[in-house]
Amino acid sequence: MMKKLIALFLALSLVGMITLATAETGRVGIAMPTKSSERWIHDGNNLKDGLEALGYTVDLQYAEDDVDAQIAQVENMLTRGVDALVIASIDGSTLTSVLKHAKDQGVVTIAYDRLLVNSPDVDYFATFDSIAIGELQATSLLTGLGVLDGAEGPFNVELFAGSLDDSNTPLYFEGAMNILKPYLDSGVLVVRSGQTQLSQCATEGWDSLKAQARMDNLVSAHYSSGETCDGVLAPYDGLSIGILSALKAVGYGSGDMSMPIVTGQDCEVTSVKSMIAGEQYSSIFNNTASLAKVAVDLTTQALSGGEVETNSYYNNGSIDVPAMAISAIIITIDNYEAELIDSGYISADALK
Repeated sequence: MMKKLIALFLALSLVGMITLATAETGRVGIAMPTKSSERWIHDGNNLKDGLEALGYTVDLQYAEDDVDAQIAQVENMLTRGVDALVIASIDGSTLTSVLKHAKDQGVVTIAYDRLLVNSPDVDYFATFDSIAIGELQATSLLTGLGVLDGAEGPFNVELFAGSLDDSNTPLYFEGAMNILKPYLDSGVLVVRSGQTQLSQCATEGWDSLKAQARMDNLVSAHYSSGETCDGVLAPYDGLSIGILSALKAVGYGSGDMSMPIVTGQDCEVTSVKSMIAGEQYSSIFNNTASLAKVAVDLTTQALSGGEVETNSYYNNGSIDVPAMAISAIIITIDNYEAELIDSGYISADALK
């Protein structure tokens, strides 16, 4: 009888330990902006897989760039009960009320890649160093033009920026202008359109068709009398593809008209194929697997009550948000195989 009681006690204790571990691990809601960009699909899957491997229950939702839908999704996550939220916002200024709701419930909120702004209720920020990314994009533009090897120009360039409702957009642009301004001031680079302010260069919704339409207008207005466009600063591959479409439509990349140096970001398959074809010059590789690991680490550290490792702060207009910022690298035809294929980020078959 004693042996049976001991066995029963041990079994009940084991069940209790398993239940406690499950409760301690908890539930995490992941709010992603859209599936229309390959990178967000990678991000969502990497976050979900990383958290589930640690025993978390995960609710992953995509809002398809609908702000109201994202607000509703996060509210539903809170209603169903979550211990933490990881949010890649569509518009980081629209979630103030829902973030307060999360804070009132004791939920840990982690901004992912895009800073949640104008709210004191953001706990941590997992991000790439956005200013450094802009600097890398500008550096790749100068490299492609030969400026860093001594070419004096003048080179005609045009500048594009992302959507103004994305907190990364002004940071990317600031970083790029840190690098480009001395060359603009000296006349090595010339923006024939005169459009050098963020408000003039922004692309609503990161929309490829809007970028294509603006490039069409720039070419018609400023490059129709024999002048050539030598380079375009583009902050994202989706915009790059639209820009390239506009350029190809007027003959760039064929005959005697060389394709301008066009930058990008995210190493989407279409743009990597474009680099291989000799069209897009570069893209910035933000290893989403690495960023997802940062967010997973922030989540587990915060929920365990232990020390949370950060390396910087980002002011969101209300508070300085503790952040873990990681670096990115420039990808061109020279290193895409080693960095993208050999690392397993893109399969060789996807590029055929």
